[in-house]
Formats: sequence, C-alpha cells, structure tokens
Amino acid sequence: MHTVSTASAPRPHASYGSVELRTVRATRPCDDGGFVETDVAVACLHGDDEAVRLCLERLGAVEIAWTDLALPPGVAADYVLDLDGDPHAVGDVAARLGPALAELGWTVERADSFAFRVVDDAALHTTITACDDADWFELHLGIEVDGRIVDLLPAVVDLVTHGHLRLPRGRRHVSLPLGADGYVTLPRERIERLIDVVRELYEIDGIGPSGGVRIPGFHPAYVEAVRDAVAPSCARPAGAVERVRRPSRPTPAQASDVVQATLRPYQREGVAWLADLHARGAGGVLADDMGLGKTLQTIAHLSATHRARVGPPALVVAPTSLLGNWRREIARFAPHLRVTVLHGRDRHRRFEEARFADVVITTYALLVRDLSIHVERPYGIVVVDEAQTVKNARSQAHAALRALSCEQVVCLSGTPIENDLEELRALFELTVPGLLGSRLEFRAKFADPIERGKDTRRLEALRRRVGPFVLRRLKRDVATELPPKTEIVRPVTLGAAQRDLYESIRIAAHGHVRKAIRKKGLSGARLDILSALTKLRQVCCDPRLVPVGAAGAVTESAKLEALLAMVEELRASGRRALVFSQFTSMLALVSQALGARGVPHLCLTGASRDRQRLVDRFEGGEGDVFLISLKAGGAGLNLTSADTVIHYDPWWNPAAQRQATDRVYRIGQTRPVHVYELIVAGSVEARMVALKQRKQALADALFGEGGDGPALSPEAIEHLLSPLGEGA
Repeated sequence: MHTVSTASAPRPHASYGSVELRTVRATRPCDDGGFVETDVAVACLHGDDEAVRLCLERLGAVEIAWTDLALPPGVAADYVLDLDGDPHAVGDVAARLGPALAELGWTVERADSFAFRVVDDAALHTTITACDDADWFELHLGIEVDGRIVDLLPAVVDLVTHGHLRLPRGRRHVSLPLGADGYVTLPRERIERLIDVVRELYEIDGIGPSGGVRIPGFHPAYVEAVRDAVAPSCARPAGAVERVRRPSRPTPAQASDVVQATLRPYQREGVAWLADLHARGAGGVLADDMGLGKTLQTIAHLSATHRARVGPPALVVAPTSLLGNWRREIARFAPHLRVTVLHGRDRHRRFEEARFADVVITTYALLVRDLSIHVERPYGIVVVDEAQTVKNARSQAHAALRALSCEQVVCLSGTPIENDLEELRALFELTVPGLLGSRLEFRAKFADPIERGKDTRRLEALRRRVGPFVLRRLKRDVATELPPKTEIVRPVTLGAAQRDLYESIRIAAHGHVRKAIRKKGLSGARLDILSALTKLRQVCCDPRLVPVGAAGAVTESAKLEALLAMVEELRASGRRALVFSQFTSMLALVSQALGARGVPHLCLTGASRDRQRLVDRFEGGEGDVFLISLKAGGAGLNLTSADTVIHYDPWWNPAAQRQATDRVYRIGQTRPVHVYELIVAGSVEARMVALKQRKQALADALFGEGGDGPALSPEAIEHLLSPLGEGA
C-alpha cells in the first residue's frame, strides 16, 4: 500500500481521511442468467465526508450499492471507478482524484493490486539510433517506472493501430498498458502530441529492425517534433541524430561575397537554405514564384560552394531554350566561374574541356544521349532547371538524372505540381531519394488517401515530410516593391455564323466522344476527348484554325476582332503587350492582322532561331506587341518593358498561365500590370476556367499551384460539351 500526498493545504472546514484504490475480481450477472467474473477498480472510503462522495461521483465513479457487482468475500468498497473497465476511464479518475481530494484534506492510497501508476511528471526517455541503412534512424521510447526504464513504444503503437484515443469528452488522461507492470497514466494532451508523431512515422515508415519506429534520414523536423512532444522532462535523443541536426561539411562563403549582385533578403535566405541542405547531404526543390530570381540564388549557391572548396564541377540540365540564359546569367553574376556548354553536333570536342570547368551546362535530351559519358564523371551539384520537365518518373530524362553521381540535386520549378502528387514524388526521387517511398508505397500512403479520400491528416503528413526540402516564396509576400497586378476576364460574344459553326462541331464531337467512351472506356478515350475540346477551342479562337470544310465559309472571328480593338486601345495609352497562345497558327493569323494595320510587333515560337535577340529587340523598344507561343516563351524570359499580358486562348493549367504572365510581372517591373483572359462567353473556354478554379485545392494546400489537364469525369465531359451558353 502506498499513499499519494500533496503539498496543497486543506480547506479550513475539511475533514480528514483517505480513499483506498484497489483492483478486485468481482462477478456480475449476464443476460443468459449466469454470472461472469471481471476485474474492476474500486475505491474504499476511510472516513466519511459528503463532499468526498460528491467529488468521486463528479469524476465518474459509481456507488457500489447502485450496481449489480458482487465483490469477493471480505472485500469492502464504496465506489467502482468505471463499470465498463475502460482503462482510460479508470486512469482518468485515479489521476484527477488525488488533487481533488487534497483540497478536502483527504489523501489517496493505492494498494499493490491497483495496476494504474499516475506519472504526470515522469521522465519520458527517447533514443534515436542509426540504422544499418544510413538514410534511416529509429525512434525508441521509454518511461521510468519504479526506477526502471520500461518500453513504452508498443503501447503507443497499439493506440495508433487500434484507435483507442477515441475517448469520451472530459477524459483528461490516457492509460497505456505496460504488460506485467500494469498501466501508466499520462495527461492526454501530453501523450497526444507524441502519438501524432509516432502515428505518422509508424503508418508511413513502419518499424525498423531494432524495434523502433523508423525516421527518414536528414529530417530534423521529426526530431524536433519528438522533443517538443516529450518536453519538458525528457532525456535528449542519442548522438546518432546529431548528423541530422548539424552540418558535416564546411559552411560555404556568404552569398553576398561571391556574386556580382545585391541579393534581396529572401534571396539570401534561399542561398543559405541551399547551403544548409548541401551541408546535410540532401537536395531540395527551390519552388519560388516565377520572377523571384531562382536562377540568381542557384548561381550564388554554386559560386559559394565553389569558393568554399575544390571539387568536381556542377552540372546544369535545362530545356534547350534556356541554355543561353544560363550562360549569360553566370557570366553576369559570377564571371569567375568557368562554364562549358555541351550542345550542338560538335559538343563532344568539349567533353575534355568540361573536366576542368566549374559549371557544365547541357539539355535534357543531350543528357540522355550522352549519359554513358556523364555517369563516368562525378559532379558536385546537379541543377535541374524547369524541373517540371521531368515530372514523369518513368521518363528517360528522369532515369538519366538518377544515374548521375553527385553530392546534391537542386530542382528549380515555379510549378512543382502540375497534374498530381506523383509529380512531387518524381522530384523527390532526384533530390531526397527514398523519402517518399516506392511508387506503390507513395500511392498507397499519400496519393490515394489525399487525392481520392480527401484525407487532411495525410496531406498534413506529406507537407511535414517534404517541408524541410521545399522552399517556396510568393511575390506578394517577399517582393512588396512590385506594383499592383490586375487580372481581368474579358468575355467575347460570337456572331451568328461563328456560333452556328461552334454548335455544329460541338454536336458532332459530342457524339464521337460518347461513342469512344462506350468503346474504350473513360481513360482509353482521353485522346478523343482532348481532340474534341481542341476543335471547340479552335472555333473560339478563329474559324480558320478548324480543319473542316464548313469553317471556310465563316469569315468572322469575334475574338480576333476583340484583340485588335484592345491593341489599339493599349497603343493609344502608351502601353506595350505580350500576347500568348498555344496555337502557333493563331499567332500567325494575329501577326498577319497586325501587319495589315501597321502595328509593329515581334513573334516568338518554337521555330524562332534566336530567342534572346528577339527579347533584346523588344526590350530595346522595338514593337508594341510581342506574340509568343505558350510552350516556347512561357518560361525563361524577362520582358518587363511590357505592362500588359493577353492570354488569347486560356488552357487548363493556371500554373502555365502564371508562368507566362510572370515574364512581365517580375523583379524589375515598375508599372502596374494588367492581365487579360479572352473567353468566349458560354463556351468550352468559360467552362474550362470554372473547372480549373475548382480543382486547385490539392496543389494549393502544398505549394499554391494549380492542375494541368481536365477533370475527366463523365459529368465534367458532359458539362464541357454542353450547348453554347448552357450552364456556363
């Protein structure tokens, strides 16, 4: 028998006594007329005070006299702590009883048979040890009971797997089974913080070979979460985890000392973040909003690392259209870095030169083609520019990047998610391999629960897991000096002839799509669906784009006329504009119309030979309008001399449109920017805008990005192909 005492002074009118707690074997009648034996926790009052009885009853105890329990011969008790024998309820009453009775001048005595130890201030002991696989650690959890450390992890995992934390309202304590040691009762809010961490690790990563829950390597967030959960009285994690917490390599030079540029505060933070990841041996995704200087921050990181030590060259892999931009930016901001560009038919002559370069630049296609050479060479930092290019983890370019030997992979993308969460995993397979598991594991543990089940807990778990390795800042948060941006949807109404053409094509396309779906299924008919939608979009843009005979008889183009009127208004106001379209044939028609009206303009498409010369001409003041294909010019251009962006034919992907807009709305812009979307009222375009606005919740929750591609549900398809003006 032991007594729980308290320092609280009794109230002046309190009587003195004690409540003895014990566990006894009682019997109770069954519905079939028989009896069943059960262990119950009971309280015996040594003394008499009505206030004590009221206290017990308020806490949930039930007077024995009002139950059908039969106690063993010679055993007397006044109350049963919980009729159902719920250990959480018993522990809760026992834990709250001591402080409550202390105010009445009473004490609590616990018999040896009473299996519940209330340890409000017991020391939780956490140990984090390294696994044989250096990329993983294990978390072990114990608690001190009677001078011994008892393993608490099995009980916590049991709570996680069986959901025993669904307690009635008002329960403040949780009782965890310790086998022969009975139960340990802890404050609920304290153990819940720990359970949140253990649940996430156990459900996603499982148990390691030493019996602890696995923790992904290089991940300080989980270590901090464990420490926060067991604070204040915890043994600090063991030394293996210090490799996670402290850099193991020399800290690179300050970014401001290694580039010829004045970095903004958020850019300095970005360079420091990249350096910290490099010191930990991890990669990352720099996902800053377009126009915030991801290239500059990366060059500063390359330069600082180069200055800090002698090592292998860095490798920059970029779309072909951005090779010149990388070469120019490095020459501008870090001219001391020796650069070799591996491009063109004579690039093999420069492979030997590349051995002695500080930075090697190549394209995705050439990396695949020259992979046998690259895999034989070590690299320091590999930069993957416009990383959404390798969002398919099964692509050749992705496989080539995985085959490289390097210290760190840095992915640059203003749109890290365009379609689904699989794209996020593809980037992490490059930057922090294994963090998100295999493709099947990731789908089972993250993608399906989040995308299909709308599981907010798994979404938060994914955010926490990838958070330390993704850095994303938005212009509205860090580039406060930017002028305002106004976004305007400008509806266009079709004339009678163009409207009739739209309806005739829609009816035929709708019938074709329904037939394709019946024959091939929804996923098999995807190309048929996209083909039908493309034809309707082409009618909206200009009948001349439509490859059907009936279109030749339609001479009107409502949207083109609207665009030409806008251009005249802009020129009269002294403004300059970029016009984006996915259809290069549409840009040709716009160019023809502008030329007929004497409007000076330039045009950039995938067929343009010298992108930078066109950009320089426009930035130098040549032309009032710059026509740009979305695919060729939606990234890698700085066109701040314009102050207006017109999206002639908006598409599903709002992220791609924002990228295009940010050719103008970026650091260096000093004038207010206006962004227009030309939409044919009541058409497939209007419905697409509504759909893309509704499907951004997932990506917004992670990075503030949107999706790419229609929501191919039967209902969405019927909606998109419904008659002009109906339900838009």
